[in-house]
Amino acid sequence: MKNLVFFLGLLILLNFSCKTDKNKKTITPAEVEQSIPEKIAYANGFKHWNKVKKIQFSFNVDRDTAHFERKWIWDIHKNKVTRIITKDTITYKRNALDSVSTKINGGFINDKFWLLAPFNLIWDSKNYTYTYSENSKSPIAKEELQKLTIVYGNEGGYTPGDAYDFYFDTDYKIKEWVYRKANQAEPSMTTTWEDYSLEQGMHIAKMHKKGGDNFKLYFTDLEIFTD
Repeated sequence: MKNLVFFLGLLILLNFSCKTDKNKKTITPAEVEQSIPEKIAYANGFKHWNKVKKIQFSFNVDRDTAHFERKWIWDIHKNKVTRIITKDTITYKRNALDSVSTKINGGFINDKFWLLAPFNLIWDSKNYTYTYSENSKSPIAKEELQKLTIVYGNEGGYTPGDAYDFYFDTDYKIKEWVYRKANQAEPSMTTTWEDYSLEQGMHIAKMHKKGGDNFKLYFTDLEIFTD
């Protein structure tokens, strides 16, 4: 009789365990709540970046009648960068910088940040702190948008301690941003983000303008090569 009671109890326990396992939900990575920086990066196509083998672009600045331009070719797999200014071409390895290439690489970091800032929100995630506001008025268009502020750490990088305010809509595409050197209260530069282009699944803003100023920063010759 004791054996029968034990056997019935064991069946009940096994049946309960089976029901528990069946009802247990496995959380997939896609269901994990993303942070605001991650939402911006992925809304702009970050998931496609791992397919990129090489990228080239020309960084242009027009101020009144003056024009500045430099072209970059970034071989990601070889960690190699080529800079072209008129007839001057220099190629260097990013993991073997000397005094000359370190200075050139500073220009590359700046231009690449303008091109791919939404992706830097993931690449640099360990190097900054951030705050988020659901309703903020954008500085140029005076629209009610969401606002993400990131402040870089005081050590490392080419411009430690700098801050950026990203203004974005419900689609998480940046519409304006503010650069504040050394996290000062007053803006160092404020521009739009416009002329978005879909490149290999990634949304790239190719034009940045200042409000009420004869200034524009833009990209030409943009090509992205994938595996």
